[in-house]
Amino acid sequence: MIDKLIDRIQKTGAPIVVGLDPTMKFVPDHIKKTAFAEKGETLEGAAEAIWLFNKAIIDSTYDLIPAVKPQIAMYEQFGIPGLVTFKKTIDYCKEKGLVVIGDIKRGDIGSTSAAYAAGHLGKTQVGDSLCSGFDEDFVTVNPYLGSDGVQPFIDVCREEKKGIFILVKTSNPSSGEFQDRILQTGVQAGAAGNDAGGITFSDRPLYEVVGEKVAEWGEQLVGKKGYSYIGAVVGATYPEQGKILRRVMRKAFILVPGYGTQGGTGKDLVHFFDENRLGAIVNSSRGIIAAYQNEKYSKFGSLGFADAARQAVVDMITDIDQALAGTGR
Repeated sequence: MIDKLIDRIQKTGAPIVVGLDPTMKFVPDHIKKTAFAEKGETLEGAAEAIWLFNKAIIDSTYDLIPAVKPQIAMYEQFGIPGLVTFKKTIDYCKEKGLVVIGDIKRGDIGSTSAAYAAGHLGKTQVGDSLCSGFDEDFVTVNPYLGSDGVQPFIDVCREEKKGIFILVKTSNPSSGEFQDRILQTGVQAGAAGNDAGGITFSDRPLYEVVGEKVAEWGEQLVGKKGYSYIGAVVGATYPEQGKILRRVMRKAFILVPGYGTQGGTGKDLVHFFDENRLGAIVNSSRGIIAAYQNEKYSKFGSLGFADAARQAVVDMITDIDQALAGTGR
Protein backbone atom coordinates (compact mmCIF):
# COMPACT_ATOMS: atom_id res chain seq x y z
CA MET A 1 0.00 0.00 0.00
CA ILE A 2 2.92 2.39 0.57
CA ASP A 3 3.81 1.98 -3.11
CA LYS A 4 0.22 2.83 -4.08
CA LEU A 5 0.34 5.94 -1.90
CA ILE A 6 3.59 7.04 -3.54
CA ASP A 7 2.13 6.40 -7.00
CA ARG A 8 -0.87 8.56 -6.14
CA ILE A 9 1.33 11.35 -4.81
CA GLN A 10 3.43 11.31 -7.97
CA LYS A 11 0.36 11.22 -10.21
CA THR A 12 -1.35 14.17 -8.52
CA GLY A 13 1.80 16.12 -7.66
CA ALA A 14 0.16 16.73 -4.30
CA PRO A 15 1.87 15.30 -1.21
CA ILE A 16 -1.18 16.16 0.87
CA VAL A 17 -4.00 14.38 2.65
CA VAL A 18 -7.39 15.93 3.43
CA GLY A 19 -8.44 15.29 7.01
CA LEU A 20 -12.12 14.41 7.09
CA ASP A 21 -12.62 15.55 10.68
CA PRO A 22 -16.13 17.04 10.58
CA THR A 23 -17.97 18.60 13.48
CA MET A 24 -21.48 20.00 13.35
CA LYS A 25 -20.14 23.55 13.47
CA PHE A 26 -18.40 22.94 10.14
CA VAL A 27 -21.54 21.67 8.42
CA PRO A 28 -23.48 24.45 6.64
CA ASP A 29 -27.04 25.11 7.74
CA HIS A 30 -28.58 24.00 4.44
CA ILE A 31 -26.94 20.58 4.80
CA LYS A 32 -28.17 20.20 8.36
CA LYS A 33 -31.66 21.30 7.34
CA THR A 34 -31.80 18.58 4.67
CA ALA A 35 -30.51 15.88 7.02
CA PHE A 36 -32.74 16.84 9.94
CA ALA A 37 -35.81 16.95 7.70
CA GLU A 38 -35.21 13.30 6.88
CA LYS A 39 -33.78 11.91 10.12
CA GLY A 40 -34.76 14.46 12.78
CA GLU A 41 -32.50 16.22 15.26
CA THR A 42 -31.12 12.89 16.39
CA LEU A 43 -27.84 11.01 16.21
CA GLU A 44 -29.07 9.61 12.91
CA GLY A 45 -29.74 13.13 11.65
CA ALA A 46 -26.31 14.33 12.70
CA ALA A 47 -24.64 11.33 11.03
CA GLU A 48 -26.60 11.99 7.83
CA ALA A 49 -25.49 15.64 7.85
CA ILE A 50 -21.86 14.56 8.27
CA TRP A 51 -22.24 12.09 5.40
CA LEU A 52 -23.71 14.69 3.04
CA PHE A 53 -20.96 17.13 4.03
CA ASN A 54 -18.18 14.56 3.52
CA LYS A 55 -19.53 13.42 0.18
CA ALA A 56 -19.58 16.97 -1.18
CA ILE A 57 -15.99 17.60 0.00
CA ILE A 58 -14.80 14.33 -1.54
CA ASP A 59 -16.57 14.98 -4.85
CA SER A 60 -14.95 18.41 -5.04
CA THR A 61 -11.37 17.37 -4.24
CA TYR A 62 -10.75 13.70 -5.08
CA ASP A 63 -9.12 14.42 -8.45
CA LEU A 64 -6.54 16.73 -6.83
CA ILE A 65 -5.38 14.60 -3.91
CA PRO A 66 -3.90 11.17 -3.23
CA ALA A 67 -5.47 10.42 0.14
CA VAL A 68 -7.91 11.28 2.90
CA LYS A 69 -7.67 10.87 6.67
CA PRO A 70 -10.97 10.48 8.55
CA GLN A 71 -10.55 10.95 12.31
CA ILE A 72 -12.70 8.33 13.99
CA ALA A 73 -13.48 10.37 17.13
CA MET A 74 -15.43 12.86 15.04
CA TYR A 75 -17.74 10.00 14.06
CA GLU A 76 -17.80 8.12 17.37
CA GLN A 77 -19.33 11.16 19.08
CA PHE A 78 -22.52 10.33 17.17
CA GLY A 79 -22.56 6.72 18.37
CA ILE A 80 -23.41 3.84 16.06
CA PRO A 81 -24.89 6.12 13.36
CA GLY A 82 -21.63 8.05 13.35
CA LEU A 83 -19.61 4.87 12.86
CA VAL A 84 -21.88 3.91 9.98
CA THR A 85 -21.01 7.24 8.37
CA PHE A 86 -17.32 6.59 9.06
CA LYS A 87 -17.57 3.32 7.13
CA LYS A 88 -19.64 4.88 4.32
CA THR A 89 -17.00 7.59 4.01
CA ILE A 90 -14.18 5.05 3.76
CA ASP A 91 -16.00 3.04 1.11
CA TYR A 92 -16.90 6.09 -0.94
CA CYS A 93 -13.32 7.38 -0.87
CA LYS A 94 -12.07 4.03 -2.10
CA GLU A 95 -14.60 4.14 -4.95
CA LYS A 96 -13.00 7.44 -5.93
CA GLY A 97 -9.55 5.84 -5.98
CA LEU A 98 -8.29 7.54 -2.82
CA VAL A 99 -5.97 6.01 -0.24
CA VAL A 100 -7.64 6.04 3.19
CA ILE A 101 -5.69 6.69 6.38
CA GLY A 102 -7.85 5.88 9.39
CA ASP A 103 -6.82 8.23 12.18
CA ILE A 104 -7.63 5.93 15.09
CA LYS A 105 -4.49 6.22 17.29
CA ARG A 106 -4.95 2.74 18.73
CA GLY A 107 -2.39 0.78 20.73
CA ASP A 108 -2.96 -1.63 23.62
CA ILE A 109 -1.86 -4.99 25.01
CA GLY A 110 -1.18 -7.58 22.33
CA SER A 111 -4.58 -9.28 22.10
CA THR A 112 -6.42 -5.96 22.06
CA SER A 113 -4.12 -4.48 19.43
CA ALA A 114 -4.64 -7.62 17.38
CA ALA A 115 -8.39 -7.01 17.49
CA TYR A 116 -7.95 -3.34 16.54
CA ALA A 117 -5.67 -4.32 13.67
CA ALA A 118 -8.11 -6.94 12.40
CA GLY A 119 -11.06 -4.57 12.66
CA HIS A 120 -9.43 -1.68 10.85
CA LEU A 121 -6.86 -3.20 8.50
CA GLY A 122 -7.45 -6.91 8.34
CA LYS A 123 -10.19 -9.49 8.50
CA THR A 124 -12.16 -11.19 11.27
CA GLN A 125 -13.17 -14.85 11.28
CA VAL A 126 -16.95 -15.27 11.34
CA GLY A 127 -17.81 -18.94 11.10
CA ASP A 128 -16.25 -20.14 7.86
CA SER A 129 -15.98 -16.61 6.46
CA LEU A 130 -13.36 -13.90 6.70
CA CYS A 131 -15.00 -10.48 6.96
CA SER A 132 -13.46 -7.02 6.66
CA GLY A 133 -14.42 -4.43 9.25
CA PHE A 134 -13.67 -0.81 8.46
CA ASP A 135 -11.01 -1.72 5.88
CA GLU A 136 -8.76 1.36 5.85
CA ASP A 137 -5.47 1.29 3.92
CA PHE A 138 -3.41 2.78 6.78
CA VAL A 139 -4.12 3.61 10.40
CA THR A 140 -2.36 5.67 13.04
CA VAL A 141 -0.93 3.77 16.01
CA ASN A 142 0.07 4.86 19.52
CA PRO A 143 3.35 3.14 20.55
CA TYR A 144 3.14 3.88 24.28
CA LEU A 145 2.73 0.20 25.20
CA GLY A 146 5.80 -0.80 23.21
CA SER A 147 6.24 -3.68 20.79
CA ASP A 148 3.34 -5.63 22.32
CA GLY A 149 0.97 -2.98 21.05
CA VAL A 150 2.61 -2.38 17.67
CA GLN A 151 3.60 -5.84 16.42
CA PRO A 152 0.00 -7.05 15.88
CA PHE A 153 -0.52 -4.15 13.48
CA ILE A 154 2.72 -4.98 11.67
CA ASP A 155 1.63 -8.61 11.33
CA VAL A 156 -1.66 -7.59 9.73
CA CYS A 157 0.16 -5.11 7.47
CA ARG A 158 2.33 -7.97 6.23
CA GLU A 159 -0.72 -10.13 5.47
CA GLU A 160 -2.84 -7.39 3.89
CA LYS A 161 -0.08 -5.28 2.27
CA LYS A 162 -1.30 -2.26 4.24
CA GLY A 163 0.46 0.25 6.49
CA ILE A 164 0.58 2.20 9.73
CA PHE A 165 1.79 5.59 10.90
CA ILE A 166 3.20 5.51 14.43
CA LEU A 167 2.97 8.59 16.66
CA VAL A 168 6.48 9.97 17.19
CA LYS A 169 6.31 13.77 17.60
CA THR A 170 2.76 15.05 17.52
CA SER A 171 1.71 18.58 16.53
CA ASN A 172 -0.20 19.61 19.67
CA PRO A 173 1.32 22.24 22.01
CA SER A 174 1.64 19.97 25.05
CA SER A 175 3.30 17.10 23.17
CA GLY A 176 6.62 18.02 24.75
CA GLU A 177 5.41 17.14 28.25
CA PHE A 178 6.36 13.56 27.47
CA GLN A 179 7.78 13.43 23.94
CA ASP A 180 10.60 15.93 24.64
CA ARG A 181 11.71 14.31 27.89
CA ILE A 182 15.44 13.66 27.84
CA LEU A 183 16.48 10.04 28.30
CA GLN A 184 19.93 8.64 28.90
CA THR A 185 20.35 5.70 26.56
CA GLY A 186 23.24 3.34 26.05
CA VAL A 187 24.75 2.32 22.72
CA GLN A 188 27.16 -0.59 22.29
CA ALA A 189 30.29 1.26 21.19
CA GLY A 190 31.84 -1.70 19.41
CA ALA A 191 28.81 -1.95 17.15
CA ALA A 192 29.65 1.47 15.74
CA GLY A 193 33.23 0.51 15.11
CA ASN A 194 34.61 2.96 17.64
CA ASP A 195 35.87 0.62 20.36
CA ALA A 196 36.33 -3.03 20.98
CA GLY A 197 33.42 -2.98 23.39
CA GLY A 198 31.70 -1.07 26.15
CA ILE A 199 28.65 1.15 26.17
CA THR A 200 28.48 4.83 25.28
CA PHE A 201 25.70 6.81 26.92
CA SER A 202 23.96 9.75 25.33
CA ASP A 203 21.10 12.05 26.25
CA ARG A 204 18.29 12.10 23.70
CA PRO A 205 14.64 13.14 23.71
CA LEU A 206 12.00 10.45 23.90
CA TYR A 207 10.70 11.25 20.40
CA GLU A 208 14.10 10.41 18.93
CA VAL A 209 14.21 7.08 20.79
CA VAL A 210 10.73 6.27 19.47
CA GLY A 211 11.85 7.30 15.98
CA GLU A 212 14.73 4.84 16.15
CA LYS A 213 12.29 2.11 17.14
CA VAL A 214 10.05 3.01 14.21
CA ALA A 215 13.04 2.69 11.90
CA GLU A 216 13.79 -0.73 13.41
CA TRP A 217 10.20 -1.92 13.04
CA GLY A 218 10.13 -0.56 9.51
CA GLU A 219 12.93 -2.82 8.34
CA GLN A 220 10.44 -5.71 8.49
CA LEU A 221 8.34 -4.36 5.60
CA VAL A 222 9.88 -2.24 2.84
CA GLY A 223 8.06 -1.53 -0.41
CA LYS A 224 9.47 -1.60 -3.93
CA LYS A 225 10.02 2.16 -3.89
CA GLY A 226 12.30 2.03 -0.86
CA TYR A 227 9.88 3.22 1.80
CA SER A 228 8.52 1.06 4.60
CA TYR A 229 4.91 0.13 5.25
CA ILE A 230 5.69 1.40 8.78
CA GLY A 231 5.61 5.20 8.80
CA ALA A 232 5.58 7.91 11.45
CA VAL A 233 3.53 10.90 12.56
CA VAL A 234 5.60 14.08 13.01
CA GLY A 235 3.93 17.48 13.38
CA ALA A 236 4.57 20.38 11.01
CA THR A 237 4.66 22.61 14.07
CA TYR A 238 8.05 21.14 15.03
CA PRO A 239 10.23 21.53 11.91
CA GLU A 240 13.57 21.18 13.70
CA GLN A 241 12.52 17.91 15.28
CA GLY A 242 11.25 16.84 11.87
CA LYS A 243 14.67 17.50 10.39
CA ILE A 244 16.26 15.22 13.00
CA LEU A 245 13.66 12.51 12.59
CA ARG A 246 13.96 12.49 8.79
CA ARG A 247 17.60 11.43 9.29
CA VAL A 248 16.71 8.89 11.99
CA MET A 249 13.86 7.25 10.02
CA ARG A 250 15.25 7.14 6.50
CA LYS A 251 12.77 4.55 5.20
CA ALA A 252 9.72 5.82 7.07
CA PHE A 253 7.09 7.84 5.23
CA ILE A 254 6.05 10.72 7.49
CA LEU A 255 2.44 11.77 8.01
CA VAL A 256 2.62 15.46 8.89
CA PRO A 257 -0.31 17.03 10.79
CA GLY A 258 -0.37 20.65 11.94
CA TYR A 259 -0.40 22.45 8.60
CA GLY A 260 -2.59 25.54 8.26
CA THR A 261 -4.87 26.19 11.21
CA GLN A 262 -2.33 24.85 13.72
CA GLY A 263 0.37 27.12 12.28
CA GLY A 264 2.48 24.93 10.00
CA THR A 265 3.41 26.33 6.57
CA GLY A 266 5.07 25.00 3.44
CA LYS A 267 8.47 26.38 4.43
CA ASP A 268 8.27 24.42 7.70
CA LEU A 269 7.97 21.16 5.79
CA VAL A 270 10.94 21.02 3.43
CA HIS A 271 13.10 18.85 5.70
CA PHE A 272 10.38 16.21 5.94
CA PHE A 273 10.88 15.39 2.25
CA ASP A 274 13.68 13.64 0.39
CA GLU A 275 15.43 14.93 -2.74
CA ASN A 276 12.64 13.45 -4.92
CA ARG A 277 9.87 15.29 -3.05
CA LEU A 278 8.83 12.02 -1.44
CA GLY A 279 8.91 10.73 2.10
CA ALA A 280 6.12 12.85 3.54
CA ILE A 281 2.40 13.52 3.18
CA VAL A 282 0.98 16.64 4.80
CA ASN A 283 -2.45 16.75 6.42
CA SER A 284 -4.87 19.64 6.58
CA SER A 285 -8.30 19.12 8.12
CA ARG A 286 -10.40 22.13 9.07
CA GLY A 287 -8.21 24.38 6.91
CA ILE A 288 -9.77 22.59 3.94
CA ILE A 289 -13.12 21.18 4.98
CA ALA A 290 -14.11 24.40 6.80
CA ALA A 291 -12.35 26.75 4.40
CA TYR A 292 -15.58 28.58 3.62
CA GLN A 293 -15.57 29.87 7.22
CA ASN A 294 -12.15 31.45 6.66
CA GLU A 295 -12.18 35.08 5.54
CA LYS A 296 -9.81 34.21 2.70
CA TYR A 297 -12.50 32.01 1.12
CA SER A 298 -15.60 33.85 2.32
CA LYS A 299 -16.56 34.74 -1.27
CA PHE A 300 -17.71 31.13 -1.74
CA GLY A 301 -20.30 31.39 1.03
CA SER A 302 -21.81 28.43 2.84
CA LEU A 303 -23.52 27.16 -0.30
CA GLY A 304 -20.11 26.95 -1.97
CA PHE A 305 -18.36 25.19 0.91
CA ALA A 306 -17.14 22.35 -1.33
CA ASP A 307 -15.73 24.80 -3.89
CA ALA A 308 -13.95 26.63 -1.08
CA ALA A 309 -12.44 23.33 0.01
CA ARG A 310 -11.19 22.71 -3.51
CA GLN A 311 -9.56 26.13 -3.67
CA ALA A 312 -7.92 25.54 -0.28
CA VAL A 313 -6.45 22.30 -1.64
CA VAL A 314 -5.09 24.11 -4.71
CA ASP A 315 -3.54 26.80 -2.50
CA MET A 316 -1.97 24.21 -0.21
CA ILE A 317 -0.44 22.35 -3.16
CA THR A 318 1.00 25.62 -4.45
CA ASP A 319 2.41 26.57 -1.05
CA ILE A 320 4.22 23.26 -0.60
CA ASP A 321 5.40 23.19 -4.21
CA GLN A 322 6.91 26.68 -3.93
CA ALA A 323 8.58 25.82 -0.64
CA LEU A 324 10.17 22.69 -2.10
CA ALA A 325 11.17 24.53 -5.29
CA GLY A 326 12.98 27.04 -3.12
CA THR A 327 15.27 24.24 -1.96
CA GLY A 328 16.00 23.11 -5.51
CA ARG A 329 13.83 20.00 -5.28
